[in-house]
Amino acid sequence: MAEPAHPRTTPAVGFLYPGHSAEDDYPRLQRLLDESGTEVRLPLVHTDIGTDAHRVEALLEMGSAHRLADKVDEVKAAGIGAVVWACTSASFVFGWDGAREQVRELSTTAGLPASSTSFAFAHAVQALGAERVAVAATYPDDVAELFAGFLKSAGAEVVARQGSGIITAAEVGTWGRAEVLALAREGDHPEAQAVLLPDTALHTAAWIPQLEAELGKPVLTANQVTAWEGLRLLGLRAHCPQLGTLFSPAD
Repeated sequence: MAEPAHPRTTPAVGFLYPGHSAEDDYPRLQRLLDESGTEVRLPLVHTDIGTDAHRVEALLEMGSAHRLADKVDEVKAAGIGAVVWACTSASFVFGWDGAREQVRELSTTAGLPASSTSFAFAHAVQALGAERVAVAATYPDDVAELFAGFLKSAGAEVVARQGSGIITAAEVGTWGRAEVLALAREGDHPEAQAVLLPDTALHTAAWIPQLEAELGKPVLTANQVTAWEGLRLLGLRAHCPQLGTLFSPAD
């Protein structure tokens, strides 16, 4: 999908995205933001992931400082004002303090404000005022539990956690609307004030309103919150109902 045309003077946040799976969510996110009146560029550069596996050791290597640093100059060439590591698992796997150090190193290397998808989820939960959340993950159970622990460090109560046992991002990237809706339904909990789908390999940008209508509550998805976090770093506040409650702040 072609990226909408914008002059280089348009604010931009760059994304370092691991491998190839659901990166086409980002042109869609940019288009929806543009149609809602928020002009922003969302250039994306792919990092070398090494082994495609939702396994702790593979994720620690995937999110290592040298793999991110290798692509910083390339994404900076797009004229960005901030950079986000567009990966959930290969950030929270380091734990809260390790993920903070990962972002600090990325910011230092880039000379720009930086964040990651894991912190995007933490900040988005706080922005919604949600105290209790449910996690509906594509990951194996042990990796999903690490994400739940990360959220607890951010002050959220995780009332339900579901892992789907999917090992590779490549497989997650093949999931369509039916699988995503089923994942959200199965991972929901009556006490949850929001449901979180934490995998940037999962296509979700086209279906967030349907997800929220189905569950009757806010739904936070990885690529959605990653884009929102990038805008936050740029100091932009977008109103885009097609991207869900997170992008529909009360005036």
